[in-house]
Amino acid sequence: MSFFRSTAMMLAAALLMNGSAGGAQAPQSAPRSAADAAQPQTPPKLIVVISVDQFSANLFAEYRPYFSSGFARLMQGAVFPSGYQSHAATETCPGHSTILTGDHPSRTGIIANTWYDLNAKRADKRIYCAEDESVSGSNSDHYTVSDRHLLVPTLGERMKDADPRTRVVSVAGKDRAAVMMGGHKVDQLWWWDGRKFTSYAGREVPPAVVRANKAVAAQIAHSEPPLALPPVCQARDRAVPVGSDGFTVGTGRFARKAGDYDAFRRSPEADASVLALAAALVQDMKLGQGPVTDILSVGASATDYVGHAYGTQGSEMCLQLLSLDRDLGQFFRVLDATGVDYVVALTADHGGNDLPERERMHAIPDAARSDPALAAKAMGARIAADLGLSGQPIYGGAPGDFWIDPTLSKKQHDAVLAEAVKLYSAHPQVAAVFTRAQIEATPAPKGPPESWSLIERAKDSFYAPRSGDFVVALKEWVTAISDPGPGKVATHGSFWNYDRRVPILFWRKGMNGFEQPLAVETVDIAPTLAALIHFPLTPGAVDGRCLDLDASAASSCPD
Repeated sequence: MSFFRSTAMMLAAALLMNGSAGGAQAPQSAPRSAADAAQPQTPPKLIVVISVDQFSANLFAEYRPYFSSGFARLMQGAVFPSGYQSHAATETCPGHSTILTGDHPSRTGIIANTWYDLNAKRADKRIYCAEDESVSGSNSDHYTVSDRHLLVPTLGERMKDADPRTRVVSVAGKDRAAVMMGGHKVDQLWWWDGRKFTSYAGREVPPAVVRANKAVAAQIAHSEPPLALPPVCQARDRAVPVGSDGFTVGTGRFARKAGDYDAFRRSPEADASVLALAAALVQDMKLGQGPVTDILSVGASATDYVGHAYGTQGSEMCLQLLSLDRDLGQFFRVLDATGVDYVVALTADHGGNDLPERERMHAIPDAARSDPALAAKAMGARIAADLGLSGQPIYGGAPGDFWIDPTLSKKQHDAVLAEAVKLYSAHPQVAAVFTRAQIEATPAPKGPPESWSLIERAKDSFYAPRSGDFVVALKEWVTAISDPGPGKVATHGSFWNYDRRVPILFWRKGMNGFEQPLAVETVDIAPTLAALIHFPLTPGAVDGRCLDLDASAASSCPD
């Protein structure tokens, strides 16, 4: 019995059988040596950038021996197993903002998934990274999606500015992934909103999206039995009790009741649908077949939903990654059938950490859930009592930024800051507390990102108009979920390398593969791709550097 569902095949049949699918081709093998084939010199006609949400370098190392399809093909190219989302705010929005801009969050302005603007005119002072908060009646949970907070252009924008014939397409399982990789000037931008693929209001729905929504709705309308476990996943099939509510994780096999959209979203089915829609848009729009290079970004979000709901070390993650490997392989075969010369870059927006209950089983005794006393509301109440203040003096969350009530006098503000630094610094689960003044006084970090201090990591996430009055870093292995529940047992967002390290893979037919184990950064992806298409970037235009993808003495980077 196969452990794969027929989801990808069903979606492919519904989406791709439009008369142009062509035949499947086997993955291209890497040349045996640099002398076997010359590196491609002409610009590729299509750039494909894939972000696998929460795909840590640790997961890549753990599962790479078992990949046999899509990931296996990419591993024949240039492999950088120690890529870094170098900043401290290791969340979805900041991470995606680095991939195709070539800039750190300190420059993109995307400091977190959400931040506080305590001077905002609306009642909800929280700002979502991909919303337009000026829309009347909106809040950070019910919002109009917007690209207004991204302060810099993506590679696709730069390409389109240079030649308007460039097509820029972005598809993702999350709105923020689609927006941050697509940027401000897109031809097609679609994300899964929990019920269907959608886009900005007023955008005409192309046939590919109509077919996708119809196919996915039909898929969700019927139930799915549990997936069978292959041997590698059977070894991870162990129930782990979580919290005090009597539920377990570790043995889930993605059984789904008919009509359960939430279960669909946190299963391998979700990524299959995103990749199928991306493939359909490639075919319908004939991407890569025009006069100039086109660019497609794909945000595969299910790994993140699986990680949050089940952790990273159980049978659920095993099934998810093996399924994604198969679906990526099918996606690449569709691209092969177009005959287009394309290049793929794959990375992640951040890593992830397993649930502490299982980590303690796996010889990590320091793994723990965060103390509820660290929450802004609880700590704020203590600070207010200590200082004789009324109301809520601080907003935010650990790890991350905190904002002090701007209606306080300067004397009160300074007192709150001093008390907050004292109390948080004294807590046994806190590694460090940095004030805004300390971060602003810290030079921009340089050198290998693994050697950056905690405050340098905070500096890389700091953008003065949006960042807080102080930042709290929890200790390693402390999970910032005090009260776990179904769908929310593990997370990311820390200053630590299990959240910062991600793989970076490049593949193109004919390139000579190699592996480079030293640290690189996700901001290096955009200038590397720009060099492949001979697109000039002025010095200092982006934070990243070009990575040489030519395995010979020659270089794919400009002089």
